[in-house]
Amino acid sequence: MIIMNTEKQTRSQIKRAAIIEAARTTFKELGVTATSMDKLAEVAGVSKRTVYNHFATKESLVISLMTDLWKQALAQPSLVYNSHQSLADQLQQLVRIDIDYIQSEEHIEVSRMVIGHLFYTTEIQEEIQKIIKEETATFRWIKAAIQDARLNVTNVEQAQAELQSLIKGQCFWPLIFQIEKPLNDQQKDEVASSIVVMFLSRYQA
Repeated sequence: MIIMNTEKQTRSQIKRAAIIEAARTTFKELGVTATSMDKLAEVAGVSKRTVYNHFATKESLVISLMTDLWKQALAQPSLVYNSHQSLADQLQQLVRIDIDYIQSEEHIEVSRMVIGHLFYTTEIQEEIQKIIKEETATFRWIKAAIQDARLNVTNVEQAQAELQSLIKGQCFWPLIFQIEKPLNDQQKDEVASSIVVMFLSRYQA
């Protein structure tokens, strides 16, 4: 009996992944509003009932795309604070990682879906609040640098928000509104360096 339950769970996970992948490709091609649950079932190769068993609405599917992407980002290997290394060098690496994630094709596509279809709903606002509360590698790094008396920060959340605003202002919103092309590696390094200088000029002890 235990083995059978495990197999059922595995099949369920496979079907869920197929539905999510179908949503990712179909939402991009047709848009969320124009995509029906029947179409999602067809592309995923599952029954319509199976789609509804996993996701009651298209909105819940979009939210799942967003949260799954965020969890993948949190699971990536990240730099840990080093008291013997230059703050600028460490923060440069962290900011560069954030820029790569923010400008990734998948992140931009999902962000456009969320902003275009769900941005003002209570459901998406609640989910965004959950995501914001997750501790990122940068947040942990800032706290460690404060404890090591190398950053003079009284409000960690505010400092983190300011850093993210600097990053997104140059690397996220211009892509969302399609007013700029993605940065190349050299441009990413230059932007990261500039952001680090501004942040440390404000907070370095």
